[in-house]
Amino acid sequence: MTQFMGELTLYRPGTAGYEDARKAWNLSVNHHPAWIVVAQTAHDVAEAVRAAAAEGLGVAVQSTGHGTIRPADEGAALIITSALKDITVDPELQRAWVGAGLKWGEVVAHTQNYGLTPLFGSSPTVGVVGYTLGGGMGWFGRKYGLATDSVVRLEVVDAQGDILSVSADEHPDLFWALRGGGGAFGVVTGMEIQLYPVQTVYGGNLLYPIEMAADVYRFYREWIKTLPDEFTSSIVLMNFPPLPQVPEFLRGKSALMVRGAYVGDAAQGAAYIQPWLEWRAPMANMFQTLPVSEMRAISNDPVDPMPSATNGTYLRELSDDAIDTIIRYGLGQGGQPPLVFAEVRHMGGAISRVSADANAYSHRDETLNLVMIGVAPTPEAGQFFQQYTAKFMQELGAARSEAVYANFLDGEEAQRRIREAYTAAKFERLTAIKAQYDPQNRFGYAFQIPVK
Repeated sequence: MTQFMGELTLYRPGTAGYEDARKAWNLSVNHHPAWIVVAQTAHDVAEAVRAAAAEGLGVAVQSTGHGTIRPADEGAALIITSALKDITVDPELQRAWVGAGLKWGEVVAHTQNYGLTPLFGSSPTVGVVGYTLGGGMGWFGRKYGLATDSVVRLEVVDAQGDILSVSADEHPDLFWALRGGGGAFGVVTGMEIQLYPVQTVYGGNLLYPIEMAADVYRFYREWIKTLPDEFTSSIVLMNFPPLPQVPEFLRGKSALMVRGAYVGDAAQGAAYIQPWLEWRAPMANMFQTLPVSEMRAISNDPVDPMPSATNGTYLRELSDDAIDTIIRYGLGQGGQPPLVFAEVRHMGGAISRVSADANAYSHRDETLNLVMIGVAPTPEAGQFFQQYTAKFMQELGAARSEAVYANFLDGEEAQRRIREAYTAAKFERLTAIKAQYDPQNRFGYAFQIPVK
């Protein structure tokens, strides 16, 4: 490593620390940038952006490395923001300022001291900024909306290396684009977000045997029609790995999981679960009152780095044909299933009531979202996953929407399909804002928004 422009530490290929610095949480991501800087402040980020511009390099940004659109190559500088961990809470305004290096688990632990919660996702180890800029669809979605809708202000380093305060009053066009349009316009070093007075939810999972899959999907399809906005749910076809940490009766097997969270009185939440218990007794009922800080137990996402692949699409309906296709592809076409799980999330509610013009996030009228996750330990495995899920989506036929949620795409798939995440008019506006703030496409390693 070498000293670089004052106090910044620069890692170049072949120098001590480079190999560790370039690692992402998603182990299938293989960064090989021209150099890496681990920023300690927004001013460090600004300095690094200016240095990259001086060398004719693009800029890639990473906090945790859960979702990477385009790995940093020799034509890019990689700025690591994981050390930007400032957090302050204003309990009267019910707002928090969060640095770009924070993970949601860290933010929740802090805000719960005030009885408040942010609109975080299913995993406590995901970074706050990337999740939010892509939309941010979590267990409070139907009640309070998307994380991106609760952003009040952003601190952004632009392509010239200037630090901007971005809000509805300052650089409003950039504020519009960043909320849903991703990081293609600058480096977000921190943001002010709205918080909500929630300390507990009634949440968990119902576990059903895979032999009942078709019936469970059909019952779920009717059940969600009865739910209030306070209840956000999903249904998951899970292929459990044959690992010691998995309960023995599930190890190496498949099952259906109905999961969700109800914001409100636990007794009322239990009443919404009761129809399932009266219909068919599950193998396990794990719904209970959960502190917000323990909501990670609902999805139980892995916390350790792993080589993963993601793909997804919105669904127009959960038709009988769509259910049959999800089961068939979720379980695999013989041999080991390539999907760890296929999850259908129920949206609508507060997400759909935000004005369509509020920000770049699109397709608020969609109510079902299918996400598929697989393990990709090799490039060949990742390619097979994408081919398999592409065929899966094709066979969904009319049940599949032509739209997609940007955060459920990664790698080459995200580069190829990003237009599907926006309406034509919004994508046109994003390209115009891109041309204004990043005409040289310095931030071309995020969502692929072309310069108009």
